Amino acid sequence: MNTSHPAPGQTPEAQFGRRVAARLSAGTDALPHDIGERLRVARAQALARRKLPARAAPVVVASGGGTATLGSIWWTRLGAVVPLVALVAGLISISVWQEDQRTSELAELDSALLTDALPPAAYTDPGFAQFLKSEAAQPQ
Repeated sequence: MNTSHPAPGQTPEAQFGRRVAARLSAGTDALPHDIGERLRVARAQALARRKLPARAAPVVVASGGGTATLGSIWWTRLGAVVPLVALVAGLISISVWQEDQRTSELAELDSALLTDALPPAAYTDPGFAQFLKSEAAQPQ
């Protein structure tokens, strides 16, 4: 096999593979018959599993045969923007709802403090905190 002039259109990998195959085939004459057959089968399997060159991807042509109209371009852009607008609106509504919940919780706490029998100043007194700790420590 003449390896000095590669066939036109062959990749370097294919050229290298052909040179290696030629070298391997040249040394098989001195091997026993059963080893030579196993090598032949292994080469056939390797050729069956080799990577074939990638074919060009098929070209997709829009059906209808015409160009996109201005209306369809706007609908496509609108279809891309609507989910984003819905996401932003959802996030804003969740934020408003959470703020409303927090405000109502604080209002309930304030009303409970103001309607309690103790004055609000009692809660800030260090002695009251000590009283609460001693009450919690006593068994009932």
